[in-house]
Amino acid sequence: MKSFRTLDLAETFYELSEKSNLKGNLRDQLLRASSSIALNLAEGNAKRTQREKKRYYQIAYASSQECKAILRLAKIEDTEIIDVSDKLGAWLFNLLKSEIPTLKF
Repeated sequence: MKSFRTLDLAETFYELSEKSNLKGNLRDQLLRASSSIALNLAEGNAKRTQREKKRYYQIAYASSQECKAILRLAKIEDTEIIDVSDKLGAWLFNLLKSEIPTLKF
């Protein structure tokens, strides 16, 4: 299977989210939102049409923005998770702007 770098980065972001020292509801929400990024990328990648793919990629992008807001609210200063979050958001934004090939069956 061809590598999907954005999904790989989303998995890295989820792993960093798990290691974060957040507590309570913000931790729970960060884990849900960060897992949503990876899951929606994987599901969207399996869709046949460009329109279907972009729908899931848009949801993943929205979840990445939610994660950024959580990191700001929690005043997280860990540069690694912030850098990965920023990079992931940029990659998702570029993915939405790009022409997504449809699968041939």
